[in-house]
Amino acid sequence: MNSEALQVAKTYRQLLKAVKKHIGKEESKKHFVDYVAQKLRNKSILSKPHFVQQEIKLARDYTFLLNSMHHQKDLLFSYNIAVDRSDEMKRILGKSAASVGLSLPEVYQT
Repeated sequence: MNSEALQVAKTYRQLLKAVKKHIGKEESKKHFVDYVAQKLRNKSILSKPHFVQQEIKLARDYTFLLNSMHHQKDLLFSYNIAVDRSDEMKRILGKSAASVGLSLPEVYQT
């Protein structure tokens, strides 16, 4: 595999990871993951060098967008911008309890 092919694979793997993390892997959202995986498997894009650079830039930009939107949402939750934080607090409490080897009492479970 040449360096360009490795760069394409690495970029699309990062995009696939971001899509799975931020969009989800549920059945109703599976078409996002399938599209990215299909693009990663498409070997014909490597035959056009100019097209490859455009595809890599587009994949990097979309990965950056997904990660940035998720980070912004986390910041908004942390600043308490008029949103219901009960789910967020349950998640934080669950992480805190798990870090010391405990689990949440039934009161906090959903």
